[in-house]
Amino acid sequence: MSEIYAEAGVKKQKTVGVTLIRFLLIFLIGIAVALSFVSTFVLIFAVILIAIAAYFFPKLNVEYEYIYCDGQLDFDKIMGNSRRKTMLRVEFEQVDIMAPEDSHSLDNFNHAIKTVKDFSSGSKEAKRYALITKKEEGKVKILFEPNANMIQCIKMKNPRKVLEY
Repeated sequence: MSEIYAEAGVKKQKTVGVTLIRFLLIFLIGIAVALSFVSTFVLIFAVILIAIAAYFFPKLNVEYEYIYCDGQLDFDKIMGNSRRKTMLRVEFEQVDIMAPEDSHSLDNFNHAIKTVKDFSSGSKEAKRYALITKKEEGKVKILFEPNANMIQCIKMKNPRKVLEY
């Protein structure tokens, strides 16, 4: 028997806050390096700022990857194009419904949702899907952006749980 497998990924858009933090940090490093000839304290401050930038800049570059394999959907977070962390694993036996975020089919489930987890790019133009599932903390709504192949693979295995309208 063959496995049903699909994967998709999205890059998280940079917000105004993230861009502002990057600009401010680079600006402070530039000033500290320029003034480092004046004092040893300013040189130490510049080195500390460079270390902070080296630590945080990769964490500001975030991608999400979704992997579906035979009834199981994994949500992975990739930071700095190198570090991968599995954020959530969903068994489709526990899923109530998967539909586009603006679908009226989700209206019956909105009152019971305890947590919302967003694994999408944050783009306004993106077609986001919502997945309602049961977890330890109660009903969870998961927002993500699957591609057409992933939707078809999930629908092939779970036709009653996946709505495309």
